[in-house]
Amino acid sequence: MSSALPTRTSKTPAEGGDGRARTGAPPPGSARPGSVARRRARAGWFFTSPALLVVAAVTVFPVLFSLVLSFCEVRLDYGGLRLGSPTLGHYEALLTHPEWYRALAFTLGFTVVSVFAELVLGTLVALVLERLGAARGWILALLLLPWALINVIAAQLWSYLFNGTYGAVGWLCEQLFGTQPDILGEPVPAMAAMVVVDVWKTTPFVAIVVLAGLMLIPGDVYEAAEIDGAGPWTTFWKVTLPQLRPIVAIAVLFRILQAFGIFDLPFVLTQGGPGTATQSVAILGYRILFQNLDFGGGAAVAVTTAVIVMGCCLLFLRVFRAHVDEEGRA
Repeated sequence: MSSALPTRTSKTPAEGGDGRARTGAPPPGSARPGSVARRRARAGWFFTSPALLVVAAVTVFPVLFSLVLSFCEVRLDYGGLRLGSPTLGHYEALLTHPEWYRALAFTLGFTVVSVFAELVLGTLVALVLERLGAARGWILALLLLPWALINVIAAQLWSYLFNGTYGAVGWLCEQLFGTQPDILGEPVPAMAAMVVVDVWKTTPFVAIVVLAGLMLIPGDVYEAAEIDGAGPWTTFWKVTLPQLRPIVAIAVLFRILQAFGIFDLPFVLTQGGPGTATQSVAILGYRILFQNLDFGGGAAVAVTTAVIVMGCCLLFLRVFRAHVDEEGRA
């Protein structure tokens, strides 16, 4: 006689609580991970599209318009700009004019010297600030004062100091050396004065960036170096500097972009003089475009400068990445 009681069946591990096999598929009604990622990507593009349109309107369109102007004959009349036939004459005139090469040489020299000086001084200032205690905030606030000044105002203040008649720098030189030089009236002193002003104003930016990198270095690395018997100099070159290279690369990249497009500093201090000794490529483009009303030639200066800056930045990033990869393999 069979029992009327129901027997309890056991589920195998491959079956779920409802007796169905576990296949690894998502439950009914749930979205797949790929579709969720696609929806998030579409939502991201939707919310960022207004900002991207604004960026395109204020950056991409002017760049493309300048590129078109540089390859066209441009006439200015009462109806505005008139684009003529395509031509390479603007670039031929630019690349065969000695004034372009003088402006490019000054800009390159100014960029290299000022960025190198700012990097060295900014790193030294950041190392000092890292070891300060409660006074760090006050010193940081004082350091930010030159960086917070508008470039035109800072240049005008320094022009008073460098003035050959009543400037404080000339008076100090007279007291120390018995002569009062015309700093902004001679080519080499004018270039040096421009580098001094730029270093004074921009070193705080580099110092703050490097200080941020120093604060991110873990203390265990320094403890390990101390246990191994490394001194302060060895610790800086073997531990601190390699850890700071990504941060330093960012600071140098920003400064190259800013220094190569320098306009306001030489424009206020020397108007590009004496002669064309301190004329940057930005001032050259300004004179061709707004003083000579040569829109095609000014656009050619802008496009050529942009290409040079992009090439220098890409070369710098490639060298930096190759160096980092080589250290990683070592």
